[in-house]
Amino acid sequence: MPETLLKASDATDTCHPMFRNVPSGVEFAKLRKRLVRLTRQAIEDYAMLPGKNSGKRPRWLVGLSGGKDSYGLMAILLDLQWRGLLPVDLMACNLDQGQPNFPKHILPDWLGRNSIEHRIEYVDTYSVVIDKLPQTATYCSLCSRLRRGNLYRVAREEGCEALILGHHREDILETLFINLFHGGRIASMSPKLLNDEGDIMVMRPLSLCAEADLEKFATAMGFPIIPCDLCGSQDGLQRNIIKQMLADIEARMPGRKDSMIRALTNVRPSHLLDKKLFDFAGLSVDQNKAAERPIGFDEDV
Repeated sequence: MPETLLKASDATDTCHPMFRNVPSGVEFAKLRKRLVRLTRQAIEDYAMLPGKNSGKRPRWLVGLSGGKDSYGLMAILLDLQWRGLLPVDLMACNLDQGQPNFPKHILPDWLGRNSIEHRIEYVDTYSVVIDKLPQTATYCSLCSRLRRGNLYRVAREEGCEALILGHHREDILETLFINLFHGGRIASMSPKLLNDEGDIMVMRPLSLCAEADLEKFATAMGFPIIPCDLCGSQDGLQRNIIKQMLADIEARMPGRKDSMIRALTNVRPSHLLDKKLFDFAGLSVDQNKAAERPIGFDEDV
């Protein structure tokens, strides 16, 4: 049996080396269990693993930025792999984009210390971004597109059929409202999609995980966090406004974020206004059936 498929009970160590010095309390155990459970659920619900008869062991490229979410993603996937619940080969990749004062040693040191297969790729996209955009602009959108293109390239070069990203529940909800308020469309981040070229699957196993849980997890695990505002372009982002709005809603009405995530899995095209999704013109009255319908059958809520 391959080493990566050994269950904890069959191995000499009872956990991945990364987890040897974690807090021993009940609170952390519950947090870790919840994150693992929700990640497994997303992997299963959205068919992130190929069928058993595919004949090839999957190889995933995990994007590692140095933020709490990507560290948490890497740790949870390794935890699942160690338990024999994720029959996948994992390779971490950090894209050094040339931001000023980027601490180049932190991620290689952490990856090496935890014996994680990895690749550090240097591509100066920062210079491209500041050349293309005015100084007052927010760099994040263009920076993200350039980063994604380079990660696709690395995935191809390393024989990985999937790029794994650390977006979580709040990222999905924030994107939904950004599209709603500023894009005039109902759309969010997909937990699984195919890139435009059709050769790399993009997957987000943390789609159901709460950002607050990932933050607690990162603190407990002692991840060496690299800030995402090295370029100084984070102030006043629309995403930050939406984030605060959702936090206010959750504070006033606890549980609303979970309800909104459930809503994204329970879409009713006939109760929206998109003519491309529902054939409104094709609706007709059947008098026989209409007589049998109870009053109030067409519920709007």
